[in-house]
Amino acid sequence: MKNSIRLHSDDNIVIALKDFEKGSCFEFNAEKIVLQESISFGHKIAIVPIYRHSKILKYGLSIGSATQDILPGAHVHSHNLKTDYVASQEK
Repeated sequence: MKNSIRLHSDDNIVIALKDFEKGSCFEFNAEKIVLQESISFGHKIAIVPIYRHSKILKYGLSIGSATQDILPGAHVHSHNLKTDYVASQEK
């Protein structure tokens, strides 16, 4: 059974198809990815290093930019991603 799914060949993230505990691992393209933190079903996981200000790709399209360096196996979410689609509420 698959643990994750990559929605497009250009994506730098996969989607978790199960709940993962920190330290668990899965294989992607013959590479072992170790989870840096617990990640819930349906959430995004980095599969390659994503550097600060780099685009995060899902469905082959940018969904936002990394606000910090993100290591493979890290949870990609609002704590380290700034969306491209909503105006910033920062003052």
